[in-house]
Amino acid sequence: MTDVDQSAPAGPRLKAVGARGRLGRLGEIRHLGLVAALVLLAIVGVVTRPENFATSSNLVSILALASTIGVITVGSTFVIIGGGIDLSVGALMALASVWATTLATQAYGPVVMIVCAVLVGTGAGLLNGFLIAYGRMVPFIATLAMMVAARGLAQRMSNQRTQLVQPDNSLIVDLSTTRVLGLPLLVYMFALVVLAGWLVLNRTTFGRRTYAVGGNPEAARLAGIDVRKHTLMLYALSGLCCGIAAVLIMARTTTGSSTHGDLYELDAIAAVIIGGTLLSGGRGTIIGSILGLLIFTVITNLFILNGLNTADQLVAKGAIIVAAVLLQRRSLKSPL
Repeated sequence: MTDVDQSAPAGPRLKAVGARGRLGRLGEIRHLGLVAALVLLAIVGVVTRPENFATSSNLVSILALASTIGVITVGSTFVIIGGGIDLSVGALMALASVWATTLATQAYGPVVMIVCAVLVGTGAGLLNGFLIAYGRMVPFIATLAMMVAARGLAQRMSNQRTQLVQPDNSLIVDLSTTRVLGLPLLVYMFALVVLAGWLVLNRTTFGRRTYAVGGNPEAARLAGIDVRKHTLMLYALSGLCCGIAAVLIMARTTTGSSTHGDLYELDAIAAVIIGGTLLSGGRGTIIGSILGLLIFTVITNLFILNGLNTADQLVAKGAIIVAAVLLQRRSLKSPL
């Protein structure tokens, strides 16, 4: 089955199929390029720090760090493919972690803490989506306002203090300490979110509508898609991912804090761009976003192992983002 209208004339149908084929080949080439970049970074790590980089503990550390930002990246991929942007993801994760680790919430046990984190993230995402879809606010402005407000609310609730996960709620911490086949449970949670995101984006009507809304909202509306409702659901999905990420960071750090997720929104957006998703919407993949995230995470790891300055790390990341955008623009102009 194909989404191309079979009732259309043969010429336009062939053009549509051809365009889809070109985009598919471009995606495959980009994925291979990202894998090659990861291999190159691994070689650099083995050469510069052979005693530290290629160890099981370091690889687990890379995956654990990627897990938290990775869950957020999945949500951001949906939003950006749908033609939006979400600057509030880091602040929403912080707010969800603080809300879930207050003494009042912790008194009900770890399950309620997890549910609370997920509900707070999803609720804030719904508010973002409502302001954008029904309030007609620009996504950049709406999510920027939410970023500031959520961070401020997190600081207010915690009184700018770090809140510890109580010993009675060790189930949260077990997600980070319990290992299966050498990997913490939170890595498996990350993998499940990635798998679910891939299936939704590539095997469901919701995913096809996401591409349609991001590619041409007016055409999607004329095709019968409720663009406003779909936009609302995209931001709710992003908020849901923030709630899950809050659970993971609580497990990793055993704390809830208003400082959690600082600049995570930039890392997530950068990973999505490097992975090949168009900032204008309509094109992108979950796999590409995760590969982009792993590249960023490995770069961070290499800088730490080699004792390099954090400022240099930020400069390197900025250069990578610029290069990715330039390559993206060039690929759009290429006839393939």
